[in-house]
Amino acid sequence: MFANPTLLEKYSKPGPRYTSYPTAPHFSEQFGNTEWLEELQATQHSGRDLSLYTHIPFCDTLCYYCGCNMVATRNYQRATQYLGLLEQEIDRIARLTAPERNVRQLHWGGGTPTFLLPDDIRRLASHLRQRFNFADDAEIGCEMDPRELTREHVLALVESGFNRLSLGVQDLDSDVQKTVNRVQPEAMIRDVNGWMRELGVASINMDLMVGLPGQTVARFSHTLDRVIDMSPDRLAIFSYAHVPWMKKNQKLIPEDQLPDLHTRIALQQLILERLSAAGYVYIGMDHYAKPDDELVRAQRNKTLYRNFQGYTTHKNCDIYAFGVSAISQTDHVYVQNAKHLPTWQTRAANELTIERGLRISHEDRLRRDAILRIMCDMELDLSALSADWQIDANQHFSTALQELLPMQDDGLVEINQSVIRVTETGRLFLRNIAMCFDAYLHSTPATGETPRYSRTL
Repeated sequence: MFANPTLLEKYSKPGPRYTSYPTAPHFSEQFGNTEWLEELQATQHSGRDLSLYTHIPFCDTLCYYCGCNMVATRNYQRATQYLGLLEQEIDRIARLTAPERNVRQLHWGGGTPTFLLPDDIRRLASHLRQRFNFADDAEIGCEMDPRELTREHVLALVESGFNRLSLGVQDLDSDVQKTVNRVQPEAMIRDVNGWMRELGVASINMDLMVGLPGQTVARFSHTLDRVIDMSPDRLAIFSYAHVPWMKKNQKLIPEDQLPDLHTRIALQQLILERLSAAGYVYIGMDHYAKPDDELVRAQRNKTLYRNFQGYTTHKNCDIYAFGVSAISQTDHVYVQNAKHLPTWQTRAANELTIERGLRISHEDRLRRDAILRIMCDMELDLSALSADWQIDANQHFSTALQELLPMQDDGLVEINQSVIRVTETGRLFLRNIAMCFDAYLHSTPATGETPRYSRTL
């Protein structure tokens, strides 16, 4: 796979990541606890499986690039208090959930979930298992920061049933690490990788990040060599989104050291070439996996899905999310918990914690289906879409088809009769392709604030 640098420059523009549609800026504070309770009651016996998400916001130190909802602290009492409130929130939702519904997926994110002590990892995992019915083959994953991590943390996760662990590597260059305040020597990463393999973790993911200050092609090439040598099952290589107007900690990033567009393009080329040569399959967006990985098989079988946790093999699940800022969804509704930790804590002690949400329309669901088929299946069959939704999809999406024509000329898509296929090159530009189907892209949310997105490349 090769993308002309001119194309990379042409299509590098702000755009959503489409972990939802409509995207989060269009959620409304008019949709709160009352509306979410009504939805939970209405869908209680829907028969849909469940995907659970738990947000642990705490980290030992602040990474300057971080865009997550997190709190840097060394005071573990804050985590103890948080766990107690988290269990109350879990209990409220569990009481509204039919016991026969199966949990197919559980993911812990943050912050740093492994900020929790090993016994508290066991405590929270046990609490969830006592309240929900987990399928025997449930995918249970957790994000990990290698700093402050011990073998006992990994053992606690494995003993609690976690079978997919994701290690935050970002970059192995010591100068880059110092600039972004995330110092973690290669030996530390290799120790954690060794513990995971020794304890039988079924799937190991490593997160990398490109676009950090001080990164060059030569430096990141060295990082890729060493990561490939550790042979993770999956890799997620995110592009750093510099949004200091949203994340004040990013003001600590020296902007004059950020890679220029030419370097970012060269980094993208390097990643594609190096990982392809190492045998990894490019799923799309930021994700790569070994050829026998479930993500690769799901994409081939057209059962791959995308939600707030990224790409997943669990398509027809409602998401129940716990903790500050966590986002839940059913087939018709999105809701987000309070994003400010003290606000979430006050609410969690007494009630549901919803801060904003959205009931999506028939048109939203149709466009979400189209966008997901492009981002997951790498193609959109307009005839099949017409049959599924009882529309003339060619007419309904005539504007989108017009917008796709220049992309066809650039080799990003192939449009044959009623089928839009993403080319190998086009996988780099999935966000741009999906944007053609986004009816909200040029509209202003009810808040009156125009959304500001990271660049697509």
